[in-house]
Amino acid sequence: MIETTAASDARMGGATLPAMSNSGSGNQGIAATMPVVVVADYLKVSEEKRIRALFLSHLMAIYIHSKLPKLSALCAVTTASMGSCAGIAYLLTGKFETASMGICSMIGDISGIICDGAANSCAMKVSTSVASGYKSVLMAMDETHVTGNEGIVEHDLDRTIDNLCAIASKSMQHIDKQVIEIMVSKPCL
Repeated sequence: MIETTAASDARMGGATLPAMSNSGSGNQGIAATMPVVVVADYLKVSEEKRIRALFLSHLMAIYIHSKLPKLSALCAVTTASMGSCAGIAYLLTGKFETASMGICSMIGDISGIICDGAANSCAMKVSTSVASGYKSVLMAMDETHVTGNEGIVEHDLDRTIDNLCAIASKSMQHIDKQVIEIMVSKPCL
């Protein structure tokens, strides 16, 4: 988590270092890449397994992001971190169920984080999202997760993702307008 947050903080601070992107965003790329790399390094997995985990992470992040509107108040670092949750689950168990339970738990945990523009606080949102991913995988490995009886989470991963994206597509559109109104009405310092 520390390396991921540091990478985001450096990027938001203007560091001229390359960053992997996902869905057109450097922070989303960092959130989908770094947690998987850190776990792969810790486990000393083969290069092939590392690449597979990274592919899974990025593909899951892209899959979820593709269901979002072009502009949304939902912080997309959260969905990118759901990708890294899948990649980490693959590294630790290789089981779809672990990834599914982990992502559903993340949706139950961090679905309300809003995007209020690119800022240094993005690194904090990366930290929160990545921590949720790690926690959710560990919970899933212990057969513990947010169940389909709770909130917007369903017993099916795809339906849970659809519920999250429906909120981002419909309900959160009003939040976008309010965030912009707040930002443009702030006094200049």
